[in-house]
Amino acid sequence: MRLDKVPRSAIAFIVAGLSVLIDQVSKAAAVTWLSETERIPLLGNVLGLQLTFNPGAILSFASGATWMLTILGVGITIALFVAALRSRTVWGAAGLGFILGGAIGNVLDRLISPPGFGRGHVTDFLAYSDWFIGNLADVALAVGGIVLVVGYWMERRARARPEATPTMPSEAARTTSS
Repeated sequence: MRLDKVPRSAIAFIVAGLSVLIDQVSKAAAVTWLSETERIPLLGNVLGLQLTFNPGAILSFASGATWMLTILGVGITIALFVAALRSRTVWGAAGLGFILGGAIGNVLDRLISPPGFGRGHVTDFLAYSDWFIGNLADVALAVGGIVLVVGYWMERRARARPEATPTMPSEAARTTSS
């Protein structure tokens, strides 16, 4: 099956679904096997594993307004869903799928994780040096952004490329009759 024959929204929703599944499974594994006090180095101090629960957004921004982040996250997720339905290119569908999956993964935490509905803390476990700790939903958000930018760049490049001029039927007849 050729990818250009698949509905763009199907591509977006498959990518989103896989992103959510991988994110939620990885978070469950992190809660089961990792510690909040001990970091497991993967690449020295650059990347490691350490469990934390974030009530705020990136870098713990707005940690006192978790309920507001939940409402904002649900609204953004709905907008991303609509955008995915309208995606016109494979690149756009894939990029929006990753972003939608990342958004759903973190909104699910806010809805169902402790301390309670709509006030849940996001499970994070990927420690990037001493900068911050994130999760695979955050990775999906970043990958989606990169896919959208690369796709846009490639499409602009393709449009800027001069197309080969079609041969006129009379020219083709003269060439074959010679």
